Parts: sequence; structure tokens; C-alpha cells
Amino acid sequence: DGGSRRAVLEARRARGTARLFTIAISTAAQREWKSFRNMSDIASPVRVGIVGYGHLGQFLVDRIQKEGLAAGLRLAFVWNRNADKLSDSVPKDLILTELSEFTQIKADLIVEVCHPQIVKDFGVQFLTHANFLVGSPSALSDSQLDQELRLTAKKHGKTLYVPSGALWGGQDIQRLNDSGSLKALSIRMSKHPSCFRLAGGLLSDWAKEDGRRVLFHGSVAELCPIAPNNVNTMAAAAIAASTLGFHGVTGEIVSDTASLSHLANSEILLCGIPTPSLADYHLVEVEATGPNGFSVKTVRRNPAKLGAVTGSATYSSFWSSLLVCKGHGGRVHLC
Repeated sequence: DGGSRRAVLEARRARGTARLFTIAISTAAQREWKSFRNMSDIASPVRVGIVGYGHLGQFLVDRIQKEGLAAGLRLAFVWNRNADKLSDSVPKDLILTELSEFTQIKADLIVEVCHPQIVKDFGVQFLTHANFLVGSPSALSDSQLDQELRLTAKKHGKTLYVPSGALWGGQDIQRLNDSGSLKALSIRMSKHPSCFRLAGGLLSDWAKEDGRRVLFHGSVAELCPIAPNNVNTMAAAAIAASTLGFHGVTGEIVSDTASLSHLANSEILLCGIPTPSLADYHLVEVEATGPNGFSVKTVRRNPAKLGAVTGSATYSSFWSSLLVCKGHGGRVHLC
């Protein structure tokens, strides 16, 4: 009868209203959860694994421990070839004794600051699991390794980060390169002989009275295996200048015990500032050449202790690079 039909219709209408109400609550809950999850992702610090505990590794570990949370970073692990070196300064639960076991520790970013051989042995594995900041980009002069790392980054959606280090104007070189306007690039690094770590006995006959000596002039590809710890700046430049590459960028290393007076910087001399010595500085000269006579040259004096491979200003530069490493997709990124 009519009453029964109305009752049925009202029951159906009630069920429909309840269903819509349930869907609305479910949709709102999903939005809230998604918002909470995104906030959690933003709030979660980047977990950083440090591979190597030389001067630069110690600097990074110490700074992350002191300033990491404020910068959105925290240590995931620290590895060093000699694990005993870590015992007094790194919490025991963060010490990784076997590098091959890094996969058991969740790291968002792995930072290599020890030797190109580590990049060759573990670089592909690192990129399979995390973003990778390569502190020894001279390893990428090996074209096969370079290609393997790029393909791995693309496949797994990870970023291979290359720090600028002591390279001044790296992004400008990259822009010139990407526009097709970069025609040539050369880098000269001058240091006190005690600051070089060279293969092939290039400095085996060095004597204090030698003064200035050009140790090598040629492609960065040929230079990297000879001075893997000294030419990471040149390697970063070769990566920025990808159309020229390691074989097309010219590198020169100079051993010099004399002052930098050959630069003849009249402004400095007129101001009465004494000309510095390479016992106190590393000198990095970069010249980029473009079309129609365009060229730009930079000269960077990087304060350094006698015998130091890395100049002191490079530490802060590396920290700045580390702060950039928040994920840029499956590619190579100069930072």
C-alpha cells in the first residue's frame, strides 16, 4: 500500500544519506592523512651516511651532530677504513664497520669523502638505495663508471650530486655549456709541493729551490688518475662542461714554492697588502671561452695549511652543497 511504499523510500533515502556521509568522512580523513603524511615528510630530517673520516669527513660529522637537526639532517651511519678512529667521536650505534652492510641502515643520502676507489666499488650500489654526493668526482673520469652511475640514478630515481668544491662559477659554466656557447675551458691549480698527492713520481725529484714547476698540462681525463685527490675541482668543472667533458677540458697543475707575485695584481700591491705565498694558499684559475671573442677568467685564492690537500674555504662550500641534497630526481646535479 501507499504507507509501505513511503516507508521503503524513506529507508532507501536514509541509507543513501548515510552512504554519502560515510564517503564524505572517508574523503576528509584521507585528505587529513595525506596532509599529515606530507607534514611528516617535511619534518623528517634527511638521514645522512658519511663514508670516510679524514679532515672533511670529520668536519661533516661534527657539524651534523651540532647543527644537523636545525638544518634538517641527522647521521645515519659513519664508515671509515680504520673504524678505531671513530670510537672517541662517533656514537657506537652509528659506526658502520663493514661498508657492504650499508643497505641494512636506511639512509636518504650517502656522502663519499675518502677516495675515488670507493666510488668505483660502491657508487652504483649507493645510488640504488639513496641519493649520492660524490666527494671524489675525479672517479667520473672513467667514462664507463660515469655512464653506469648516470643510468643507475635514472633507473632508481636517485640523484648523483657533484659538489662545486673550490670551483668558482660552476653554475655559470653549466649555463654557458647548456646554451651551446661554451667553446673551451681550462683550469690551473697551483699549490705548494707539500699539498700534492701524486702518482707516477712526478714530485720525487723535487727540491726546495725549484720554485715554480708545471707538473702536468693536458686533458682532465689524463690528469685525474695521476692526481685523484687534488683535482676534484677540475672534475666538477668537466661535469659542468658536459659538451667538452673530461677529455675536452684542459687541466694544469703547478708546484710553486715562490710567492704569487707573478700574478702582478697592482691593486693589491697599491693597497699595501703583502703578496701571499703558496705556503698559505691554493690558487685556482679558471678560464671559460665562448663565441665571438667572449671569455671570462676567475682567480680564487683558497687559504690552506701547509701540506693540506683541501683548502679551508672548501669545507664551508661542501657543507653548502650538502644542504642542497634533498632529491632532484634521477639525474646528475652540480651543487
